[in-house]
Amino acid sequence: MLLQSTARLSPSLGLRSVCSLPSQHQYHHQLTKQISIRRYHISSRLKFKQTTSHRHRHYHPTLTNYLVHKGPYPGHIIILPRTSFIHTSPPLHWINREVPESPVPLDLENAEMSVTERYGAPYQEQDQNEVNELIKTLNDGSKRGKKASFSCRKSEYPVEGSKLSVHSWKFQDWDYKKRDLPTKARGLFTLKSVGGNSMIVTRGYDKFFNIDEVEQTKWSWIEENTKAPYEVTMKENGCIIFISGLPDGTLLVCSKHSTGPRADASKSHSVVGDSWVERQLKKIGKTRDQLAKFLYNANVTAVAELCDDSFEEHILAYEGDDAGLYLHGINLNLPVFATWSGPQVHAFADDWGFKKIEILEKQTASELKEFLEGVGESGEWNGRAVEGFVIRCKARHGPNDPDWHDWFFKYKFEEPYLMYRQWREVTKSIISGKQPKIRKHKDITGKYITYAREQLRKDPAIGKAFQNNHGIIAMRDGFLASIGTSGHEIVKAEAASGEDGKAKSVVLVPIATIGCGKTTVALGLVKLFGFGHIQNDNISVKRGKPEAFANAILTALNDHPICIADRNNHQKREREQLFRDISKNNPDVEYVALHYVHYKPGEDVMSKIREKNQQRIFDRGDNHQTIHSGTGDKQEIVGIMDGFIKRFQSLDLDSDPDSQFDLVIDLDPLAESRENLETVVSKLHEHYPYLLGEDMPSADDLDEANQWALSDYTVDFKHIIGKSGGGSSNAGPSRQKQPEKDKAVAQPKVGGKQKQPTVEYYEVRLRAPIINVALDQAFTSKPAEFRQFYMQLKNSRRIQATFHITMAHRINFKKQPELWDHYEKLRQETPHGKDMDELEVKLERVVWDNRIMAIVASFVDDKGHECGNQFMHVTVGTADAGVKPKESNDLLKVWSENRDDLEAVGIKEVLLGKNGEGIKTPGLLNPVMGR
Repeated sequence: MLLQSTARLSPSLGLRSVCSLPSQHQYHHQLTKQISIRRYHISSRLKFKQTTSHRHRHYHPTLTNYLVHKGPYPGHIIILPRTSFIHTSPPLHWINREVPESPVPLDLENAEMSVTERYGAPYQEQDQNEVNELIKTLNDGSKRGKKASFSCRKSEYPVEGSKLSVHSWKFQDWDYKKRDLPTKARGLFTLKSVGGNSMIVTRGYDKFFNIDEVEQTKWSWIEENTKAPYEVTMKENGCIIFISGLPDGTLLVCSKHSTGPRADASKSHSVVGDSWVERQLKKIGKTRDQLAKFLYNANVTAVAELCDDSFEEHILAYEGDDAGLYLHGINLNLPVFATWSGPQVHAFADDWGFKKIEILEKQTASELKEFLEGVGESGEWNGRAVEGFVIRCKARHGPNDPDWHDWFFKYKFEEPYLMYRQWREVTKSIISGKQPKIRKHKDITGKYITYAREQLRKDPAIGKAFQNNHGIIAMRDGFLASIGTSGHEIVKAEAASGEDGKAKSVVLVPIATIGCGKTTVALGLVKLFGFGHIQNDNISVKRGKPEAFANAILTALNDHPICIADRNNHQKREREQLFRDISKNNPDVEYVALHYVHYKPGEDVMSKIREKNQQRIFDRGDNHQTIHSGTGDKQEIVGIMDGFIKRFQSLDLDSDPDSQFDLVIDLDPLAESRENLETVVSKLHEHYPYLLGEDMPSADDLDEANQWALSDYTVDFKHIIGKSGGGSSNAGPSRQKQPEKDKAVAQPKVGGKQKQPTVEYYEVRLRAPIINVALDQAFTSKPAEFRQFYMQLKNSRRIQATFHITMAHRINFKKQPELWDHYEKLRQETPHGKDMDELEVKLERVVWDNRIMAIVASFVDDKGHECGNQFMHVTVGTADAGVKPKESNDLLKVWSENRDDLEAVGIKEVLLGKNGEGIKTPGLLNPVMGR
């Protein structure tokens, strides 16, 4: 409530009357001028006595504690009860963001006055009840077995030069997206005082996210729910350091989650940061005791970036005068995030010897977006290479929220910095004797590896330094200088040429819990596009199931450019296992996360997901490999499902293994599968159009595919997860229904009287992604009349899902008995589960008319294997279902007879490969069994 009075006040206060506002919210929004805050004791007669500025005060029990503020014009004050003021959330954001034109001198004995009247910044004490409640909640989250919606790790660190110890609180990264997290602080240290009350001694920023990473960082949300000024600060490339004061006068210097020296001999970030603080204070004639006292009394944490290549190199160089502590924030030590403005931070940096970050202000969201995207084109700002920006502004939770709070988001540039990081990692792999993993930028990274190997050979000391994060930038810059270009020029050239821009194999990785609808979406995709689809529940091995799952995916990728890894993958260890076991055999694979998002801002969504998942499972009945809700024990099934939800680990792109995802598609577990199916199709078409075709499926196509997945699909492989199985997606089957054996079909006798074979034909199977990419590259630069039929095939989805060369077909085994006998003998001699042979195939040219398209092929070495067709070929696709693939033989016969005048017979050809030299690719020889 607000007090209204016309009482005459003490002349010594310089105040003549009391003014009031109708409500606290109106007070926050209407008051715009600089307000200085002081604390008074107020008796019932409104006699005032100003108290000291110490943080922890003891009030006389007969007096009521109020806050009194200077009003927006001389002679007026505003009185607020302490409780109504302290519990404002977020606090003090009506304070003017500008530094006073005539600031008072820095007063180390009166930090409160300096904060408000020198820096023009907000000042607020900690509320003991709020902080105690926060620590109680955090303690609950740190205890095993304690029911909490989040988990955090509590660590204790003794403070160097003090008898005090501080506690660090670290959340799991995925928890920062949860609505009910007690605080969003990334970097939080607390202290328990002698009286038993807790105190925040160090407070980092609230976790902030990259553009488009969450709903609140999409431009549409930013335009509606944020306001200027937008402070654009360059993202300095170092490690974060927190500096604050303790009650005993000790200066506390922390890294994100720890303080003090490490147990090993290496220097910690906080120790190096502390030495830089000491160095800069000595340079300006101040002491660490003075800084500690000021920060403690001001109830703030100084947030800086430690940039020092002599200690640790990152991506951008900081040497000589560029090295040091770059101050980029002053945060209030409160549960709710509150921070100083850029000009106020700069003023503090000037007083205490910090380096200052550059700040650029933008007045509209559209102006901000234009600037950021423009810098993304050049990769530089003010002549400096830049990895990205942090944008600081005011935001609200939605259109109906009257309060504006401090809010950050980031805009990071992926390239060339991802390429630089890859160079760093491949160099470390070389030094460690491991095989370098090249995910992207393959051509230029191959050249970099050659350069790096030579440098390491010339000077072995480079390797040792590199392992300690020294010499990274020198190696990179030396390579770029040797080829006469820059990282941004490389990325632009790759984009223009199409290099490294197209994936050859893609694995879709659901991140879900039981009942989210992941298999329904997967089946819909299979119906629409013929994707590979490996269901973990169909893997029946008793040991090594994760590896068997990965191997099945690898096998499917031989025939399908896109394969779905149908497993919940709800924990990071499962995602890491997939990346490891697939990439070691196929390093070219790209991974797409189908992320069923288990959080929504402002909602308790987990209970809704739990209810929706259970509804789906019990509606489905027994039509599932492991969860038989129609006949199984309901309580046990619910327990299994709850276990998955409890263990669910959301996607975290900032850390391994999730940083290895190439694309993330967020899906809503509460939405119907038809909606999620369309979302996936839309995103895949946007990023991988060359693997899906040019046209989107129609709404009817999506409806039909979704309905088939829901109603027409039935499982023919089942096993039961019992109580001993624990419900793990990796648990082996305890009981399974064995499919009936196929009736035996007569096999032709080798060298004798031939009978109907079970083998339909023998083929050399080729990798579809390689052929799809080769075709795209062959037709991209050709005139429209050459592209027409190819685009017709793509748009009508008439290109084969798999590609092969037919070596011998059962319909010809009477005409070619020796050829058939050759492959039959080889099949019988080949161990079960092994390929009959591996051959290198040369794809020479594409030939087509208006009905069918084929690729003329040959073997680099046939290894004694003959082809039963006159022209060895790969059928690409047919104009419609009425055209049979075997017509490729007729096409190539006409082509061979009319090579001098193909136009006369309506045939065209395009050579494959660089300069028409063809493309070499591996192929696997195997039988194809009849149905």
